[in-house]
Amino acid sequence: MDFLRPDTLAEALALKADRPSALPLAGGTDVMVELNFDHRRPDALLDLTRIAELREWSVSGGVVRLGAGVPYSRVVAELGDRLPGLAMASRTVGSPQIRNRGTVGGNLGAASPAGDAHPVLLASDAVVEAVSARGSRMIPATAFYLGVKRNALAPDELIAAVHLPVTGAPQQFAKVGTRNAMVIAVCSFAVALHPGEGRVGAAVGSAAPTPRRAVEAEEFLSGELTATDQWRAPTPLRDSVAQRFGELVALAASPVDDVRGTAAYRKHALSVLARRTLGWAWRDYTREGRLRSCACT
Repeated sequence: MDFLRPDTLAEALALKADRPSALPLAGGTDVMVELNFDHRRPDALLDLTRIAELREWSVSGGVVRLGAGVPYSRVVAELGDRLPGLAMASRTVGSPQIRNRGTVGGNLGAASPAGDAHPVLLASDAVVEAVSARGSRMIPATAFYLGVKRNALAPDELIAAVHLPVTGAPQQFAKVGTRNAMVIAVCSFAVALHPGEGRVGAAVGSAAPTPRRAVEAEEFLSGELTATDQWRAPTPLRDSVAQRFGELVALAASPVDDVRGTAAYRKHALSVLARRTLGWAWRDYTREGRLRSCACT
């Protein structure tokens, strides 16, 4: 196995173009496990850890450009106010050591259905910036996941960054695991409020061959909130609305039975997670509404 270690992104892209089968290595939290268990044996590793530009983030036009090499620990420490949902998900990833190494870009590259970042990226309308020696292209998160551990990258492409809108609106993430810490999700869920557009984003993880949006749940809740003028004048949600939202989220999943849980349990858990996270997000939104009202009087 060859070990390729470029110092710049341009050098990395040239190496990837020359050897498309080279496996990118960022934090190594997924790749090294597969190598250690002999689940994968590439002919070359492409180490990206020296590339400084992948470890940077910036804000422009209300959008965060998060470099593919920014670790979860920095997302938590530096971006919690701009990307609250992603910061919440990042806190649940492994141990502090894993969060110091693992990256959102690596999570995307692995494309595991259980990746913690994926539901938030989908609910937040994230866009993946893919680059190659041929140029760059933007791939919406909704089009990025093609199957179990399969993504939309071409063989010569690398992930340069993820673009996410800065939000002042509430977002929430929650997952269920077989224990409280350092665990792969049995299932996970993210919800993001988009009041400026009058809609809700919702997505499930570890409950289908790919992470996926809960489109019917989004449309139902967005319609309810618009019809009742809740975006402008928020009041507590009716229990029946939260209940139906949870049911539609569960229907969006197509889980399987495995060692971590049954399909039936995953659907039940997703319904509960959806109701709870919606409750937390809407409580924050109604509180913000009261504060805005008080500030105007």
